[in-house]
Amino acid sequence: MKKPMTLKTALFALLLFGGAAGIFQLIDQTPLAPDHTFTSLNGEQISLRQLHGSPVLVTFWATDCASCLSEIPTLINWHHRFANRGLKIIAVAMYYDPPNRVLELTRERKLPYDVALDVDGSGAADFGNVNLTPTTFLIDSTGKLILHQIGMGDLVELEARISTL
Repeated sequence: MKKPMTLKTALFALLLFGGAAGIFQLIDQTPLAPDHTFTSLNGEQISLRQLHGSPVLVTFWATDCASCLSEIPTLINWHHRFANRGLKIIAVAMYYDPPNRVLELTRERKLPYDVALDVDGSGAADFGNVNLTPTTFLIDSTGKLILHQIGMGDLVELEARISTL
């Protein structure tokens, strides 16, 4: 004959299985993007929190970064292809980049996406002390940070990820 489970045994089992589920959730949890507000070149405040519901690509760049400049046509292409699906691109100029050069390059290249200045370096700090360019972050529509790429990386893979959002 089977012995009935005691309260002590039942609590232990609940704690054991409940704890295991909690550990699984911790391991499986994707980090949230920092809650940062950027200031665009035209003075607009761009709050990442307010962009929840849309995927966001944040790329830290500099006007003297050859890889950053070579990515611009791809970013323009993505803006034209995915903006109607909600993708927001924010190109964040590093704190050491002179604002007049950023403005000049933005106008010269006719950048259709948002360009922001990070004059005090707080954006780079909030994203984990970014100091290499380009550094790109892809944020899904729930605000989860789903990609962190340092350097030019694989743009084909990044585009594939963007197209699934």
